[in-house]
Amino acid sequence: MAKDKSIFTCTECGGTSARWMGKCPSCNAWNTLIEGSTEPAAGKNRFGSVHASLAPTSEVLPLAQIEAADFERHPTGIDELDRVLGGGMVEGGVVLIGGDPGIGKSTLLLQAVDALQRSGMNTLYVTGEESGAQVAMRSRRLGLPDSEVPVLPEIQLEKILHTLQSRQPGIAIIDSIQTVYSDQLTSAPGSVAQVRECAAHLTRTAKSTGTTIVLVGHVTKEGALAGPRVLEHMVDTVLYFEGDTHSNFRLIRAIKNRFGAVNEIGVFAMTEKGLKGVSNPSAIFLSQHAEPVPGSCVMVTLEGTRPLLVEIQALVDSGGPSPRRLSVGLDRDRLAMLLAVLHRHAGVACMDQDVFVNAVGGVRISEPAADLAVMLAITSSLRGKPLPKGFIAFGEVGLAGEVRPAPRGQDRLKEAAKLGFKVAVVPKANAPKKNDKAFEGLTIYPVERIEEAMQVVRGLD
Repeated sequence: MAKDKSIFTCTECGGTSARWMGKCPSCNAWNTLIEGSTEPAAGKNRFGSVHASLAPTSEVLPLAQIEAADFERHPTGIDELDRVLGGGMVEGGVVLIGGDPGIGKSTLLLQAVDALQRSGMNTLYVTGEESGAQVAMRSRRLGLPDSEVPVLPEIQLEKILHTLQSRQPGIAIIDSIQTVYSDQLTSAPGSVAQVRECAAHLTRTAKSTGTTIVLVGHVTKEGALAGPRVLEHMVDTVLYFEGDTHSNFRLIRAIKNRFGAVNEIGVFAMTEKGLKGVSNPSAIFLSQHAEPVPGSCVMVTLEGTRPLLVEIQALVDSGGPSPRRLSVGLDRDRLAMLLAVLHRHAGVACMDQDVFVNAVGGVRISEPAADLAVMLAITSSLRGKPLPKGFIAFGEVGLAGEVRPAPRGQDRLKEAAKLGFKVAVVPKANAPKKNDKAFEGLTIYPVERIEEAMQVVRGLD
């Protein structure tokens, strides 16, 4: 059977060329020609028969008449991973997981697929980056010496698809999608065309056979998933593995999930026996101070449905003619805005001071509910007086100095009370309207403006 010829398509205008050129002959754009395969002879296409489809043909029905059945899930046995996935692996689902090299993607997936194999599910681990011996060595390091997970060291797509069709596994791991190539294209593995074509074939296989497929993806130096953006649109779930390779803790975050909530996170600790879930992640993001120190304020942030306590640290020091504003884990532009609000509405001036703000534990906070905690931490450092022991604060601060409510404020307060915090300064709209046993031991000060919050804190000294 003759190999299909390749054609190069411009990503800007859609024009085609029989060979690659630096500049598109149609729109004169540079470096926009991407290789793809031409349509084969009539009656066949790259995805099989013309009459084949991703799902059997169905009649058109109104939504009210379609049965809304929930998806059957297969828990992996790793609670933190199941939380991010929405309860477990979904039959026929396609999951894409990316992260820096050495972060623990292969380790976590090997642990998960071994647990599923032991629960009775038929599995398959396809490795394109390592040999079978290297995977076996890792399984022994993880304390899985008698693992029965089938391993296929292969990078050719057609052989992988044949194995999936013959073995019909319940879940298959492809490690990684950037190493897989198809004979239908002449470009090298990892190119945009190869990644797109291979992912499309694997997604079709998952939907038509019911096999759950997990794709491991490389990331660029900017931290985004390598390959075409359409890769993330094709799959059902996109997970990012985050964390410093020099730290023992890892975060796995859901960016897209058709079967669950997005922005959920799972927290893991890297041990000699692999990744272990952390049941109380708030302990990671809180410094262990024997006594309160100036410039430290604890806030409650939301990651998906999970409230987390994070310590915000600020250091205000005398600066030169051009003072520095530096933030780690928080938006730098928002820090500059908060300093202006602090000066205008609370009378706290930092114009000639260097201001450094850090979120402890390497967590990144993007929600504006951190505003109040940041401003109180800056004021505490500037005055040289610590906030009271067991103190938390959260709330968005507007340019007019008003303290706006944070979403799900009651859940945040319950988490703080459960962990033994005693004093809370929160937006007035988030204050509980009745006595609730869930808030016992927690004294709540509702405020409407930033100057009120400053007066409350001064009265607590």
